Amino acid sequence: MAENCQTQEKASDTAVVAELLTHHQKQLDLCERLECIADSLPDNVDKQECLSISWQIYPIVKEAHRFEEETLFPILSTFEEHEISVNQSLERLKFEHWEDESSAEDISLTLRQMISDPGKANIEKIAYMLRGFFEGIRRHIAFESEHLLPLMASSSTTN
Repeated sequence: MAENCQTQEKASDTAVVAELLTHHQKQLDLCERLECIADSLPDNVDKQECLSISWQIYPIVKEAHRFEEETLFPILSTFEEHEISVNQSLERLKFEHWEDESSAEDISLTLRQMISDPGKANIEKIAYMLRGFFEGIRRHIAFESEHLLPLMASSSTTN
């Protein structure tokens, strides 16, 4: 019976890691698209792509954060051998989530405004805003990949 529970826990951890990696890939794809927009400013902007991203950016980021905060973080917060550093990291990541979601909303609005009234668009500000956002998301994902995923892997092997 205990062996069956351990097998279920490992399968559950594997599913959590797989879903986290899926969210990471969606966000990295979004970052790539935002970088293409930033690189195309000011003269070669694909307005349809800007509009598409403006509607996708917040839901993609919000869904990834919801998954992390409701599924991943509670699992990680139970790891006793790393309790202090894990909990401090999780608190920092939650704060980053709030910042990223706020930035995603700002970018969404800014891209729509740029499309609807390009004459008023501050291209340097928009490029800076996009680059700051996607670089922050990439750093966030790198941290999770380098620190949280190994914790999940070690949990799966010790159960």
